[in-house]
Amino acid sequence: MLTDIQPGQTHRATLMARLAESRQYDLAIVGGGATGLGVALDAAARGFSVVLVESHDFAKGTSSRATKLVHGGVRYLAQGNIGLVREALRERTTLLNNAPHLAQPLPFIMPSYQWWETPFYGVGLKMYDALAGKAGLGPTEFLSRSQTLAMLPTALPKHLCGGVKYWDGQFNDARLALALARTAASRGALLLNYCRAADLHYQGGKVAGLVCEDTQSGKTYRIDARCVVNAAGVWVDELRQKDGDANGGDGRRATKPMVAPSQGVHIVVDREYLGGDVALMVPKTADGRVLFAVPWLGKVILGTTDTPRNDLAREPLPFKEEVDFILNESARYLRRAPSRADVKSVWVGLRPLVKPQDEDGDDTKGLSREHTVLVSRSGLVTVTGGKWTTYRAMAEDVLRRCAEKDLLQHRPDGVTTHLKLVGAPMPGVAVQSICRPPGIHSYGGEQGLVMGLPGAQRALCDGLTEAMVRFAARFEYAVKVEDVLARRSRLLFLDARLAASVATQVSEILQQETGLDPELDAFMALTQHYLHLPS
Repeated sequence: MLTDIQPGQTHRATLMARLAESRQYDLAIVGGGATGLGVALDAAARGFSVVLVESHDFAKGTSSRATKLVHGGVRYLAQGNIGLVREALRERTTLLNNAPHLAQPLPFIMPSYQWWETPFYGVGLKMYDALAGKAGLGPTEFLSRSQTLAMLPTALPKHLCGGVKYWDGQFNDARLALALARTAASRGALLLNYCRAADLHYQGGKVAGLVCEDTQSGKTYRIDARCVVNAAGVWVDELRQKDGDANGGDGRRATKPMVAPSQGVHIVVDREYLGGDVALMVPKTADGRVLFAVPWLGKVILGTTDTPRNDLAREPLPFKEEVDFILNESARYLRRAPSRADVKSVWVGLRPLVKPQDEDGDDTKGLSREHTVLVSRSGLVTVTGGKWTTYRAMAEDVLRRCAEKDLLQHRPDGVTTHLKLVGAPMPGVAVQSICRPPGIHSYGGEQGLVMGLPGAQRALCDGLTEAMVRFAARFEYAVKVEDVLARRSRLLFLDARLAASVATQVSEILQQETGLDPELDAFMALTQHYLHLPS
């Protein structure tokens, strides 16, 4: 177990000791996904004192289960939502510049199997280029049949007329979340995973902080804060139900749900099904949905679905019809379509779609069609909706809203526009494509730090060394086997069987580093979820 704590390390006992200190924070945040971490970083960069608590692990929920695309939203262009597309394209460029080791440009091919598809979609994508302006990643190109097959050799050739090539971006979502957390910590923020917000507390009828519980020890803590932001994604309504805003904190009222969750399923197969570093995008499948085949960390992601779901399971399972949809639609566009036997991992995320809110006692302000910020009468600030690409703009919206309500002092926007995230390499230093298998390159400018740890030459499997596990425990808040194999490395998402095969070794290293129970048995059970294909 570690005894010498150095700057940048995330030894849990030290973090919990800081939480126990008697002080008042400017801002307390509930939720360690893209939204909460984005708010934490922006606030800390403005000089506010910040504490963030997450009931599970950072990016455990939706924020580690994205389609891995940093995009402006082509479908929003078709809907005429020009403002939203402009914002997303601007934020796309900012993200790619601030974390080039974790977010990079990616070419997409939209194959045409009807004569009209190339000109129809091509014109729309030319408009996409025009909106991006100088922030564009590459020009849209009209492709012949032979050019399309040269760039996308696994595309089904029968009836292929041609295609359109355009550019967007891709990223490593869970590792980006960690980069946000660690960058916020470098600016003084205190961030804690496995620390549940159990309740709110009040002063003078207004929210004055949180009561939280360390889920590892069961110990409770009181956090005093001038402002509390509820950024728990699809789970925001849980804290809203605890907000006694109707009577200034001395009573609880029924709160109308704000979120209608939608389930997105992704299937991972071997790289050979796509055959290169170019993504496939089908804008309109048989039932009108979008289909992606995206090269990512040496594998291919197929998805996604959009299915309403009533429960808020932490590890939702795919429905049979969702798996059938992805595999059947893939067979319509790929020369050799994958079957159930070819699936390496399947994972499900819940999107927080925002229901329209009435004016019944809540001060509601929808800042865009993508995300919503709501301030209750007792001062609880709730933000949900949105997408990874615009996390930074969402954070600015939240802090602007807090200032409007006099919950925080107004301080200018823009402090994170050019703020490089932890691990971003020096300008001019080459980075390896995210399409390629994972390895030491995933650490960007911190590669040397990882290589200096014990076990740098001991590979547990391709792309994962003993030193990487130690780095996760010492610098990246990892406590459990799942933290390492699902989110510090992405092995569970890439190949669940391979993840299970190295779990015992990872558990032993974590035990040495933290002295805590790494919950090996729970992880072994979890791997079965990522192999579950209902039939």
